[in-house]
Amino acid sequence: MKKYNISFVFPMFNESENIEETLRRTTALSREICGDYEIVIVDDASTDGSAELVDRLASQDKHIRAIRLKVNTKFGGALKEGLKNASKDVVVYTDSDLPAKEEDIKRALELLESADIITAYSLVLKDASLKRIIMSKGYNFLVRLLFGLHIRDINSGLKIYKRKVLEGLDLRSRSPFIDVEIFAEAARRGFTIKQYGLIFDLRTRGESTISRMSIVLRTFWDMLRYRFSK
Repeated sequence: MKKYNISFVFPMFNESENIEETLRRTTALSREICGDYEIVIVDDASTDGSAELVDRLASQDKHIRAIRLKVNTKFGGALKEGLKNASKDVVVYTDSDLPAKEEDIKRALELLESADIITAYSLVLKDASLKRIIMSKGYNFLVRLLFGLHIRDINSGLKIYKRKVLEGLDLRSRSPFIDVEIFAEAARRGFTIKQYGLIFDLRTRGESTISRMSIVLRTFWDMLRYRFSK
């Protein structure tokens, strides 16, 4: 496969049980497939020692860049900061527990030959709880209805961008709605999007915070603000 210069971006909140293994796997993958690379970790005001752990690892590896936020931003601010600091030709965003397998990341990268953005979606049901199913389907329906984005899973845990897609973006969302904001702006500017189906690894350590009510409410606030500001 073609070797790209890649920025891997990981927003992180309380991932002390996962982040060291994620960095090990990402470093091994990068050495295999990249011409040049960096791993950007943005700590969203963790309270479990994650930031200190990443600082230590970054001091031992020049490819790891550690960024700390003083106040928790409910994901969106951390992702925005990571994308802003990404300096390579291709930007790969995924979650800090690295739910995408290395082979899937490599296959998704191959699609960049004919697209500007690659976004993954799950081939199987990721969470069988009724609450998560209703939330996910309802949210993706609203994204299609309000913004015309026919993406199977707008908040999936793997997205790949050519750097030109992110240049000049003035992102305002402080929640997971930031994904919609990026895609809506990219579509408006004529960039092409391809979707890639995979089977994500289920989280076995640490806790996802994406469905906490404070984050859900902030997401819908950002959605309404963006929709009616255009």
